[in-house]
Amino acid sequence: MISVVEVTRVPATKPNVLFVMTDQQRYDTVRALGNARIHTPNIDRLVDRGVSFTDAYSPDPICIPARHTVRTGCEATTTDFLGNEKRDASHLEERCGPFLARAMRERGYRTFLVGKYHAHPRDIDLGYDTRLSVEAYREDTGHEVKTTAREGAMVHLPQQNHLPPESNYEAWTTDRAVELIGGDGPFFGLVSYEPPHPPFAPSPPFDRMYDPDRLPGPVRGDRAVDHMDEKIPAQNYHFWTTREDGIDATTVRVLKAHYYGMISEVDRHIGRLLDAVESRDDAENTVICFFSDHGELLGDHHGWEKSSFFESSCRIPFLLSWPAELPAGVRNDELVSLTDLFGVATTAAGNPDLREGIDVVGMVKDDADPRERLYGYHRTPGLAPNFTTMVREGDWKYVFMQNGGREQLFDLSADPHELDDLSGERPEQTAELRETAARKLEADDRTDFVENGTLRRYPYQRLDMGRLIREPYPESPEDVLE
Repeated sequence: MISVVEVTRVPATKPNVLFVMTDQQRYDTVRALGNARIHTPNIDRLVDRGVSFTDAYSPDPICIPARHTVRTGCEATTTDFLGNEKRDASHLEERCGPFLARAMRERGYRTFLVGKYHAHPRDIDLGYDTRLSVEAYREDTGHEVKTTAREGAMVHLPQQNHLPPESNYEAWTTDRAVELIGGDGPFFGLVSYEPPHPPFAPSPPFDRMYDPDRLPGPVRGDRAVDHMDEKIPAQNYHFWTTREDGIDATTVRVLKAHYYGMISEVDRHIGRLLDAVESRDDAENTVICFFSDHGELLGDHHGWEKSSFFESSCRIPFLLSWPAELPAGVRNDELVSLTDLFGVATTAAGNPDLREGIDVVGMVKDDADPRERLYGYHRTPGLAPNFTTMVREGDWKYVFMQNGGREQLFDLSADPHELDDLSGERPEQTAELRETAARKLEADDRTDFVENGTLRRYPYQRLDMGRLIREPYPESPEDVLE
């Protein structure tokens, strides 16, 4: 059981707490934070409303582990979900303490979740008074979530959601969330959107909002650096691209145009959420936190999807606002993580439980210390040894790959695109961060990743994740007609 960290700071009245979450949204997809090519007027409203954390990370950049971190406030080494394992997570409350929604209910909140939750079994009790997801949408509308093909061979091809934009899953999610925001407070709500997760299928007119020829191509360096983590080429092949280059640069720009379109479509829905909050009498005393579970390589580093510790994959948008208590329009470059969200909500509720995170609210108010270093972990289940770990400290980022004992060191101030691996040129800095990672794992009792006081390594193996097939293909082509 994770110990509770008590802090005496208590708001005068209980604020509402609204978490707004997207899936697979990169950190660099907000116009107000520097991307002049993307249209995000409502996410920009959140930037203006509070504090934008410009060095925020998903500590395990893949769907299920990231969401377990949000609901438990614990790192993947504690939850023991280091990859997308579809196994029962009900025991996590025994290991970590009550899930976030249940903790907020215990603090006197009406709680709701609308949208994606990504936990098993499907009927798992996550502690919400109201939970509305895919099944409720199908029952209400008779629609599937998407009408586009989601087969592995098509997931990274530009597509279109043919459902009317006013009745697709994202619109329905927003409709239900607006209704729940309008109820009696105080409330804790999580509104969880599926986009911009593949397939890259925005609804019209968002599918033609961006001209691919005006968008930059992917950031690609030496393939020896880009593919040092063998999971990247293995994952390329898994998603029906080539191991070596993924997808050509021209197609990448088309996909980026669709990816941006999905973000702009969700941005419009976020505007409706903000309008609903602002219509309340207690709008100033409503905490809003916007974040994503992880990023998307989107062709960068000759790769696709997530699970990597390149910035495109693990760095996320993280916006926190509370007009009654926190400053507006502020940029903050301290290290924050999804692990900190549990503390954000419970601190706002007046009974803080930081779990394995830091006190972000206190840090913004200069009442708590910032994080000195941030750790990340990932392992794809079912493959040969492939555990990876990251340490971010100051401008340095260190990444260790158990498969082959490979390691990388980047100076993010001089090399923000991570093209120049300095591990060979800076052996002392590399060794220091390597041992820092090993000590952290030993302290977390994860000695399965440590050997003789340093990080455990295995001989290099070429990994094979196979092809992604959501529905099996027929033995003979004509069988599909039957």
